[in-house]
Amino acid sequence: MIILGIETSCDETAMTVLKIKNGKNPVFSILSNIVSSQIELHQKYGGVYPFLAKREHQKNLPLVFKQALQKAKTPISKIDLIAITSGPGLEPCLWTGVNFGKEITEKNNLPIVAVNHIEAHILINWLQSTDKKNQFKKIKINFPAVCLVVSGGHSQLVLIEKFKKYKIIGETRDDAAGECFDKTARILGLGYPGGPKIAAEASKFSDSDNRFSIKLPRPMIYQKNYDFSFSGLKTSVLYDFKKRKLSEKKSKKYIQAMSKEIEQAIIDVLIHKTIKAAKDNNAKTIMLAGGVSANKELGRQFKKAVQKKSEKTCFLKPNIEFSTDNAFMVAVAGYFNKNKKTSWKKVKVNANLKI
Repeated sequence: MIILGIETSCDETAMTVLKIKNGKNPVFSILSNIVSSQIELHQKYGGVYPFLAKREHQKNLPLVFKQALQKAKTPISKIDLIAITSGPGLEPCLWTGVNFGKEITEKNNLPIVAVNHIEAHILINWLQSTDKKNQFKKIKINFPAVCLVVSGGHSQLVLIEKFKKYKIIGETRDDAAGECFDKTARILGLGYPGGPKIAAEASKFSDSDNRFSIKLPRPMIYQKNYDFSFSGLKTSVLYDFKKRKLSEKKSKKYIQAMSKEIEQAIIDVLIHKTIKAAKDNNAKTIMLAGGVSANKELGRQFKKAVQKKSEKTCFLKPNIEFSTDNAFMVAVAGYFNKNKKTSWKKVKVNANLKI
């Protein structure tokens, strides 16, 4: 089975041609994985400008489509299924990808699967690399599982009782973690995307340097629920920044110290809430998913916290290249939802789609 995955939920125009060898233990081989990023285009806006992103998707989709098929050495006649992100995401961007996918399916009489972007992020944890490059196998996961989905638009805790049975048990009440990274990076003048910028500065900080004595709040960390709130953290960063002297604001050491505290404050809240949810629900597996899961320090501290909770608890997170938005995860989700394949006429966009 060969699946063409299409992803345009935000600022990445991405396509993957994925070959699956069916059977009791299916093997997934990436034949091509093409990504056209718009990061440089949106940097001057400090974030993604939806209609500019839409225009870029319209320009890039035909080129990415051609490249994906050429690199995979697979003509469209060999494609068995189209998997396309239908939500959540930025509506203008979603419609651009969906309409392009519809056009392909109509012309070639192909079935299509509308993929939930959040589920795609989660399902990538079911794959593990083999000894061969770009080849993956499905692994067994012990349930119940708790997955932290953390990105620019989402901070959710999802209870997974069995394969593909989800229940949101906690989510952000305001800013998502990734959004907080972006906004605080903007305050510090670091630019977009905020997560990698903050992480880069934080890595330069020396623990022995305490000249600025920055201590940010950990919003809602000890509340009994599993919800998040990061807008107050952003406000605290703004207040601290405003009270500083001009020389301090421009100081590399201040930027590094503040970045380290921002990163650690977010990590502390995410880990504490997730471990609490795992304990309360007797989770045997803890997963990370979403763009922020690419943060190396988050992954390192999460793994340590899970091991401290119990050596029997399994910890899973995707490879960094598949943590951020990508078409590989969309194709994988399409495979796991192939029983939901439908006609292109029935595919619609839902920018606020829930898991």
